[in-house]
Amino acid sequence: MALIVQKYGGTSVGTVERLQAVAQRIKKTAQNDNRVVVVVSAMGKTTDGLINLAKEITSNPSRREMDMLLSTGEQVSIALLSMAIQELGQPAISLTGAQVGIKTEAEHSKARILKIETKRIEKHLSEGKIVVVAGFQGISSLEELEITTLGRGGSDTSAVALAASLKADFCEIYTDVPGILTTDPRIVPEARLMTEITSDEMLELASLGAKVLHPRAVEIARNYGMPLVVRSSWSDEPGTKVISPIPKPRSLEGLEITKAVDAVEFDANQAKVALLRVPDKPGIAASLFGEIARQNVDVDLIIQSIHEGNSNDIAFTVMKQVSAKAEAVAEAIAPSLRSNPQAINEAEITIEKHIAKIAIAGAGMIGRPGIAAKIFSILAGVGINIEMISTSEVKVSCVIDEQDCDRAIEALCNAFEIKNSPMYLKSQESLNETEINVPPVRGIALDNNQARFAIRHIPDKPGMAAKIFGALAEDNISIDMIIQSQRVKIINDLPTRDIAFTVAKADFHNAKLALEKLTQTLGCDEVLVDSDIAKVSIVGSGMVGHPGVAARFFEALAKEKINIQMIATSEIKVSCVVKKEEGVKALKVLHEAFNLAGKDKIEVPA
Repeated sequence: MALIVQKYGGTSVGTVERLQAVAQRIKKTAQNDNRVVVVVSAMGKTTDGLINLAKEITSNPSRREMDMLLSTGEQVSIALLSMAIQELGQPAISLTGAQVGIKTEAEHSKARILKIETKRIEKHLSEGKIVVVAGFQGISSLEELEITTLGRGGSDTSAVALAASLKADFCEIYTDVPGILTTDPRIVPEARLMTEITSDEMLELASLGAKVLHPRAVEIARNYGMPLVVRSSWSDEPGTKVISPIPKPRSLEGLEITKAVDAVEFDANQAKVALLRVPDKPGIAASLFGEIARQNVDVDLIIQSIHEGNSNDIAFTVMKQVSAKAEAVAEAIAPSLRSNPQAINEAEITIEKHIAKIAIAGAGMIGRPGIAAKIFSILAGVGINIEMISTSEVKVSCVIDEQDCDRAIEALCNAFEIKNSPMYLKSQESLNETEINVPPVRGIALDNNQARFAIRHIPDKPGMAAKIFGALAEDNISIDMIIQSQRVKIINDLPTRDIAFTVAKADFHNAKLALEKLTQTLGCDEVLVDSDIAKVSIVGSGMVGHPGVAARFFEALAKEKINIQMIATSEIKVSCVVKKEEGVKALKVLHEAFNLAGKDKIEVPA
């Protein structure tokens, strides 16, 4: 007899008729000789209505009272759904987070789950009942009984955490779309359904605003190897499987407070090519990486810094054995990149062969602002300067001097308590046939909720990045893209670089205040801000070993005259910052460029 955990979102239980339809589905699952636990969100727009009520009372409600208020939404849902199931002749019982024993941090409005007591649920299951649990909520302790909520996506998190704690056979997430789609069907109705996706790919897409699954839920599934299936509440289609690697044994104590970093990886077989002072206009990246792809050169990291004047810098890394070919391509196209052909020194090419890439990886990095700051601080502590930075939700990569590689590995392994790390980055030769046949791009995401900061003329010495991102971490501000410029400027006889990064718009004002204080002590020139941006990204584990994916990305935008303001990449993601007004257009042209459209149009219920 299988144990299945099902989660239904607010749209799925938004009306009495929908509640009754969900009850029928749950009963059918139980009749197929399954034990069933159901996690439910608040009905429809209930949570929004409760928030609006609070705003009518006060402009600054306490987080404790907001948790008390918002937790009532799920209690309505579980009681009504339990009644609907009972009305069908199927035994059922509803339980709040407190009654289940979902213990969390004592952190109102954004608590993480520490442990789930499963005895009461197991007792009801043994009696043949369907257990209906309130998602999104828990309690800080059995003594205080303080109600806490888990923040955005909390019901997803509750469901997967319960599945892991109960050692369920699998967890089904029911939503208003048929599964994981190649992009947002509200923007591109022809978005195609994926039959499966890896948890790492899903983490990237979820963090980029794909709202079907919350990253915290995917993180738990990945950490505990819990099979996930995303399905539609309105059909019997099989949906999308989210596949996780076989996990290392983990305790269920401190369930969401797991070790953030589980691997330190490095690759000393790297060379860096940088083009400085190239024109800031559409088509530059497309020209460069298009020719590199035609030479069958696989590019690893790519960064493009923010513009300075009418130009910016592009840098990328390749394997050492093809670095001469990459340099030759850059040299060949450099004249066409010069805005003024008479200015021989306008565009400059540099190549460094004595570098290494070192990275920390782990699904637990999500939503923990201090992790990036910590790697920068550790490297600074052993006197290692960082030449390039690239970030994603599950990885922070730095390019350093090759001779510093061993010291960096030792320092990071000690700091993050990594004892059995594989400590290598996958190269093209190590790919097996299965990985090579994976589609290079799974999905495309658009994030309109970002703001960009640029700090000019930071002294180019160890520890500066650590100070900047450490100060932001102290204010609980998470960073998304981080770009360090390749161009070195001498200011007051000292070498300096620029650093640009993006944060969520919700953190914009706090970040601005923190940086204005900090830059006065660092001796930087100025802080530039821009909230009129959008980030568009492609994600796919099959990018490794497929030269030309980034080139196709850049070429698609260039054809539409969309200028790229920033570029950052990881092994499975390429992200570009563009003007906000061009974000939707960029998403659509990329979806078409990578042939991701399906045969049917997806209709999303209101």
